Amino acid sequence: VQGKQFNGFQAVDQKDFLGTGIGVSDLMKHQTVEGGKTPPDKTPTLQNIVSTADLKCKLDLKTIALNARNTEYNPKRFAAAIMKIRNPKTTALIFSSGKMVCTGAKSEEDSKKAAKKFAKTIKNMGFDVRFTDFKVQNIVASADVHFAIRLESLNHKHADFCQYEPEIFPGLIYRIYQPKVVVLIFVSGKIVLTGAKTIDQIQEAYTNILPALQMHKKDDANVIKSGGK
Repeated sequence: VQGKQFNGFQAVDQKDFLGTGIGVSDLMKHQTVEGGKTPPDKTPTLQNIVSTADLKCKLDLKTIALNARNTEYNPKRFAAAIMKIRNPKTTALIFSSGKMVCTGAKSEEDSKKAAKKFAKTIKNMGFDVRFTDFKVQNIVASADVHFAIRLESLNHKHADFCQYEPEIFPGLIYRIYQPKVVVLIFVSGKIVLTGAKTIDQIQEAYTNILPALQMHKKDDANVIKSGGK
């Protein structure tokens, strides 16, 4: 149902789902491997780090937009200036309060490096910038278990943790409470993990969810009959 949202995840076919660079349609595709012998990924791949920092000064966003490269500011649409850099490839949301959100980095190190670059660019315009309170707020990662998953049965067996309404959103939403991570599970065997604050939490959540997915693996006959749906 186009335009509807299910727990914040929109049903439309996004080309860059949660900053992963992966479209929802790609997450749903199942590639049948002969013999099904490809093991699940050992470690999820980091796709997007969202971090915040405080520059400890008031900012004139119009001045920043006029003087910085690859920066736009349209206060009627959004209350922040949007600045982009290529190395590391990231985007910053810069607010007049001095608060900043950095997104798009593939590692914690790159996220901090990018945030410092944004801060330096703004400081060079004459603002009294002090780079403080850097913190990773969210880590998004993806993995492929390399087998199709029976989402209906998984939802039934783990009802206390799952939400699944395929007519609104094609993935099953599985909430792990320790560590506090949300896992989006697609019939293809591809999964997206989000909400973690550390890389260790991503790995722990993946390790915890994998046995449940293996218990609800589709057999090859079902995959062929359904075309991976």
